Amino acid sequence: MPTPIPFSTLRTQIAGVPVIELARQFGTPAYVYDAAKIVERINDLRAFDAIRFAQKACSNLAILDLVRRHGVLVDAVSAGEIRRALAAGFSLHGDPPPIVYTADVFDREVLELVGQHGLHVNCGSPDMIDQLAELPGRPVRHITLRLNPGFGHGHSRKTNTGGEQSKHGIWHEQLGDCLRRAQRFGLRVTGLHMHIGSGTDLEHLRQVCGAMLQAALEVGEGLEAISAGGGLP
Repeated sequence: MPTPIPFSTLRTQIAGVPVIELARQFGTPAYVYDAAKIVERINDLRAFDAIRFAQKACSNLAILDLVRRHGVLVDAVSAGEIRRALAAGFSLHGDPPPIVYTADVFDREVLELVGQHGLHVNCGSPDMIDQLAELPGRPVRHITLRLNPGFGHGHSRKTNTGGEQSKHGIWHEQLGDCLRRAQRFGLRVTGLHMHIGSGTDLEHLRQVCGAMLQAALEVGEGLEAISAGGGLP
């Protein structure tokens, strides 16, 4: 016998449409998104200078197009995500950059796309700086550095993206070396980014801001943007 549907589910609605009707029309499983709710959340963040959507959270083309039309920028972590951002209509150039590639390494496909389109890169390792400098024609002129400040935050190692146990970001003691590398290759460091993990309070954000201030003083003139990464709890 089929499993009965709980009465509470029958009454559940998404964007005013009963879930049971959505199931009848589209079958199951089905993914349903409320565009109005997404726009509401975007408007909640209007006080910030820029709103950047981590595409890995949801790379649905319709949603990418929706957030783009409401002024949201996008973060990509793979060649596939770069291509999806372009397919959704994100432009290649702007201030701030509409598309930013954030990662700790390049693969060949991503490096080709960065070279082809001159995409902005948020470098998570010193080697990425060297690889950018080797691109024919030097299409990238300025970069952001993702730093690991030496501490993390999160209720488990799976949600902790900072500190000695994390693979993410340039170790804070390597910042000076990375700045010298960038200068040697004619790359301007215009931004700093830190993401130490998830949390349920703003204590982790306070820690990041303190570490960010120290790093910003080391970078000095030319710094145009900082990102406290990871989203707000």
